[in-house]
Amino acid sequence: MSEQAQSKQALVVRGGWEGHDPVEATDRFLPFLRESGYDVVVEDTLEVYADAELMRGTDLVVQSWTMGEILPDELTGLRDAVAAGTGFAGWHGGVVDAFRASPEYGQLTGGVFLAHPRDLVEHTVEVVPGRADHPVVRGLGSLTLVTEQYWVATDSLNDVLATTTVRADPDDPWSAPVRSPAIWTRTWGRGRVFVCTPGHRVSDLDVPELRGVIERGLLWASR
Repeated sequence: MSEQAQSKQALVVRGGWEGHDPVEATDRFLPFLRESGYDVVVEDTLEVYADAELMRGTDLVVQSWTMGEILPDELTGLRDAVAAGTGFAGWHGGVVDAFRASPEYGQLTGGVFLAHPRDLVEHTVEVVPGRADHPVVRGLGSLTLVTEQYWVATDSLNDVLATTTVRADPDDPWSAPVRSPAIWTRTWGRGRVFVCTPGHRVSDLDVPELRGVIERGLLWASR
């Protein structure tokens, strides 16, 4: 079989709110995808999700699109492609703060951003006991970051690999620490979904431990 026939297809979809630097952030991972054997297509429009033929041939979708709106045919195309086996992956607001008006999208990702209390804050991401052998987080243990700490709403179908504890200040009506999922996977039909909530700044993506988790998550999610 030729090298061309063996290569996989990755679709990188980036746009939305510019505060998460979708172009610069996803550019960090393009060389990795190509070195991992993917032919990479980069799109700055959601219209690509409605292209059934292209989506059928896509093994992995990497999305960095914060907020914005998605049209019904685009959302249907994305959900159907993942259900048929296309992987879906992303980090931070580019995946869990996308398309706030669409609960059907949140059902696909398994989590929705709600808040990041105190903005940039030092916090720790800790691997869930019993999941340390998962290929996405193997060898991680814990990771301390100074960046946005997401508090998210999720459901019980997620395989939560790591969590973070959102602290409570003495004078805060939020009276006790709350543990929130930080890294998880889930299945959607025959497709796999990977979500990593850290990654607010491009510099966060240069932290070797976080970068490694995301890279392994992309490969895990791929068909």
